[in-house]
Amino acid sequence: MEIRADEALRRLLERIPILQVEGIETEAVAGDWGPDLIVRLLVNGRPHLLIGEYKSNGQPRYARSAILQLRNCIEQRHPEATPVFIAPYISPTVRQLCEEQGVCYLDLEGNARIAFSGVFIECTVTDKPAAEQRALKSLFRPKSAQVLRALLREPGRAWRVADLSEISGVSLGHVSNVRTGLIDREWARASEDGLVLSEPDALLDAWRDSYAAPSGERLRFYTPLHGSALEDAARSALRTDDSPGCAAFASFSAAQWLSPYGRTGTHYFFADDEGLRKLREALKLTPTSKGENVVVIVPKDLGLLSDTVEPAPGAVCTSPVQTYLDLSIAGERGAEAADHLRRERLSWLK
Repeated sequence: MEIRADEALRRLLERIPILQVEGIETEAVAGDWGPDLIVRLLVNGRPHLLIGEYKSNGQPRYARSAILQLRNCIEQRHPEATPVFIAPYISPTVRQLCEEQGVCYLDLEGNARIAFSGVFIECTVTDKPAAEQRALKSLFRPKSAQVLRALLREPGRAWRVADLSEISGVSLGHVSNVRTGLIDREWARASEDGLVLSEPDALLDAWRDSYAAPSGERLRFYTPLHGSALEDAARSALRTDDSPGCAAFASFSAAQWLSPYGRTGTHYFFADDEGLRKLREALKLTPTSKGENVVVIVPKDLGLLSDTVEPAPGAVCTSPVQTYLDLSIAGERGAEAADHLRRERLSWLK
């Protein structure tokens, strides 16, 4: 990968007519840190140095380490040189961090910003690499999402891995993987007392951008009930008791209880099989292929039904986080309803 970094930097620089690459070398200092690359250039015949540091991971945690190493090297050894952070992929967040810290950057996907001595090079690739997309999807898959929901319910709390494992029902190993992913992206930090969610908004933004509707069976029904009669029947069916079966208001229907914004003609629920039976009976549902006014989703991830709130007796709703995610992809002014819900129910103190 460092050889690829060397080649990528050389190709980029050689595209600029006024630059002549005299050589790219590594520096090794016994018992001390040395940069991965030292690039000797001529800029219109005048010598200039680029000092490069390569990290195999471009997440913020590793970028900050590289930036610190580069700045120390510049101050102590090469005050006239230009620092360059290099990684397989550098996200827009890290690119902004580099700019704020006065450090140039280059990744192996083609994103770059290098500026010195009248030279300015900037390249942007819009698509995320497949590996980065897979890593994000992994962080938001059902088991990982159970950990994230627990963190977002109490974002100020310091969590031990064992406590997170117990409350989320996820293995210790999986919780540890989620913990690492959050720390690497600087969405959480490790304290003496445990893991603390430090950037809940950034986490929720990324989750929203990667979110897809829960997989499962989507069923369409018609109910003859309307208004308060429908509401009372639904609350009776959703009421938590010792009987088997779980169901909850979801999407726009949950938002009506959590943070009302706008009504729709369709009522939405999540339910397991027994919860579906209760809803069919209480709401007098009949299946329909068109003209439905009730939609029930039976998700494969039943963890959604354990992350609920009850703002009024029997009004069991998906949590504000889950409701926000569902609204964000709902259409029918869903994005506006999601923004309203977030302002009202998902504002965290910095």
